[in-house]
Amino acid sequence: MKIALDTNTYTDAARADAKAMEVLRSADEIYLPFVVIAELRSGFSLGSKGKKNEAKLTEFLNTPRVKVLCPDEQTTHHYARVYSHLKKQGTPIPTHDIWIAAMTLQYDLVLFSRDAHFSQVPQIVKI
Repeated sequence: MKIALDTNTYTDAARADAKAMEVLRSADEIYLPFVVIAELRSGFSLGSKGKKNEAKLTEFLNTPRVKVLCPDEQTTHHYARVYSHLKKQGTPIPTHDIWIAAMTLQYDLVLFSRDAHFSQVPQIVKI
């Protein structure tokens, strides 16, 4: 299984949450969207354990099964479809999460997130 991590589930795994660890162990490939990394680093910059958290993230990113997802021109088409779908049904979600949804769809990944609003994007397979 190839999964994309949301910020909250990366945080769960970093805290050694049993469910998060089980999901990560079962994944063949783990993808971290660029916006997740940005959100994490933003949080690190405000916290008292920034250097420790950054070191843990760097170690995670250097794991062979972990890849960073960055948008490309094709991603913008997925973004536009997700945005349009959400706008038409009147269920907006945060902009960063639209990027996560777009890349999850583009690369045919399973999304690991605790955010319920991702259920507003029916094309996404979610753990």
